[in-house]
Amino acid sequence: MVEKTDWWKKSVIYQIYPRSFQDSNGDGIGDIRGIISRLDYLSELGIDAIWLSPVYQSPMDDNGYDISDYQAIAPEFGTMEDMDQLIAEGRKRNIKIVMDLVLNHTSDEHVWFQEALKGEENPYHDYYVWAKEPNSLKSTFSGSAWEYIPHLDKYYLHQFSVKQPDLNWKNPSLKQEIWNMINFWIEKGVGGFRLDVIDLIGKEPEKLITADGPTLHFLIQELNENTFGAYDLVTVGETWSANPEKAQLYSHPDRNEFSMIFQFEHVCLDQEEGKEKWDLAPLDPARLHQVLSKWQTELVGKGWNSLFWNNHDLPRAISRFGDDRPEFRELSGKMLAIYLHFMSGTPYIYQGEEIGMINTPIQDIKEADDIETRNMYAERLEAGYSKDEVLVSINAKGRDNARRPMQWTSEEGAGFTTGRAWLPLSQTIDEINVEKALADKNSLFYTYQKLIALRKEYPCMSEGQYEVVETGNEKVVAYRKYDEQTEFLVLANFSRQEESYWTDVSGYQPFLSNYQDKEAGAANQLAPYEVIVYEKTGES
Repeated sequence: MVEKTDWWKKSVIYQIYPRSFQDSNGDGIGDIRGIISRLDYLSELGIDAIWLSPVYQSPMDDNGYDISDYQAIAPEFGTMEDMDQLIAEGRKRNIKIVMDLVLNHTSDEHVWFQEALKGEENPYHDYYVWAKEPNSLKSTFSGSAWEYIPHLDKYYLHQFSVKQPDLNWKNPSLKQEIWNMINFWIEKGVGGFRLDVIDLIGKEPEKLITADGPTLHFLIQELNENTFGAYDLVTVGETWSANPEKAQLYSHPDRNEFSMIFQFEHVCLDQEEGKEKWDLAPLDPARLHQVLSKWQTELVGKGWNSLFWNNHDLPRAISRFGDDRPEFRELSGKMLAIYLHFMSGTPYIYQGEEIGMINTPIQDIKEADDIETRNMYAERLEAGYSKDEVLVSINAKGRDNARRPMQWTSEEGAGFTTGRAWLPLSQTIDEINVEKALADKNSLFYTYQKLIALRKEYPCMSEGQYEVVETGNEKVVAYRKYDEQTEFLVLANFSRQEESYWTDVSGYQPFLSNYQDKEAGAANQLAPYEVIVYEKTGES
């Protein structure tokens, strides 16, 4: 049995969306060799692991989350030899590679599904979920979750794209195939797995149950026992349905499931309650702080959480939670970074977050690549929404915002490609790029670099006690983080105006701020998007 070190508790993980990170051959699509070429950059940032969005064989209907072969690499990303080299080169730099596992569904081009279409006698037929009649289940990507196959006179379930048929986790042969595949990657030396929409695998669609089915945790424990449970790996489950109580089931160490989860309560706060993500509502900083604080206090000692602002499915953090106007972009980006990284859990940085990349508005649906966005646009026009209304929602929440190519330089192609990028570059490459960030010692990049280093130096950042601190101002939020050695007080202004607060900071001294050489203003005042971390020096 390998010794478990829980290395991921003090780590910071960087997510790479391979199509958009670095192109090495001029075809406009990021690839594995491109990632290898940028490992020194990531080493300088200080991250401990890369969460790699899927690079498996795929027809790319959902940009790789529709897998046609779990044990082959998509040619546009490279070869298995490239993948082996990435793992090896990462290891040289103490950077682990965390693979993305999509276990709820496959591509309809997977050999399992192609065999399943041959009829009920085929052993692969029962690898998928079938029904004689559809019910009211809807696809996340719009429309019915059921697709009719005329020659079988049956429907198959697809909770996402029609090209992503759902797997049947009640089938023992399917489970064995999945366990074998995961062990294949473990033997290659990966550092762990992120498990896509894993809360759906216990589904019972005939009862209209998708998330949190009655067999879910048994299936995960079985998965753990037969694969990663015997190794010192990180596992993070994507669980849109989780609350703190459910999070304990997934991540309490005694339950032998996952290291941690991704939960999404905080990223649902800028939508109308009870409606879809496209139904926009203004963000309330006090409510955001309340939700994040709840996860800090209710999971302590009972499980483990991830910390993140954005990923490949979410809009850019600064455009959403901060302020992407030029005068506030870096300030609000630093505020968000510092405010989050002093919390308990494992932080995730999404590519480009560390240089302040922002949303890229579109003027017409023809500019959208994402399947979810295009399907929603058609559905909402048919429902009577205006084109302009729908575009406002797309520009705020569309997944293409996160998927624009990484901005390395201000040159044509942004240092991402010498060809034509698969998704047009943002118009911000002159102002926002890695080259410029590295040249400015006060840039957002160096704030992230410092935070990563501080989390290794101060255990109380990742595992200390958490206490909400009142400020008397709903736009100024605060918390204490402490252990037996250290105590920090974090104050953050989520407003573009100067704001006052009543919190007593006597007995503390400034430790970290996002304002450089700021002249001392009035007591108990924070400048626009200012964050100050104080360290306890003695009794107040």
